[in-house]
Amino acid sequence: MTIYYTARFRRSYKNLDRQLRSAAQKRVALFALNPFDRRLRTHALHGKLKRFWSFAIDGRHRVLFEFIDTSREQAIFLDIGNHSLYH
Repeated sequence: MTIYYTARFRRSYKNLDRQLRSAAQKRVALFALNPFDRRLRTHALHGKLKRFWSFAIDGRHRVLFEFIDTSREQAIFLDIGNHSLYH
């Protein structure tokens, strides 16, 4: 899995507290091995975000991303944060 990061994702990631950044690093590593690992709770979004996907860092925080190829071997991480990402 090849993962790309937008400037927005990098900025949001940098603003997370240290503990949440550590949890995010672990989840991103898990995503790189298998983006549909059950622990990530990866799911497609709906409505105006229907081309995007999300996976869980913890109970409140998510990574918003998009697969950029049909084989789902490449993804671009768009943002990270709580559910306000979806608005």
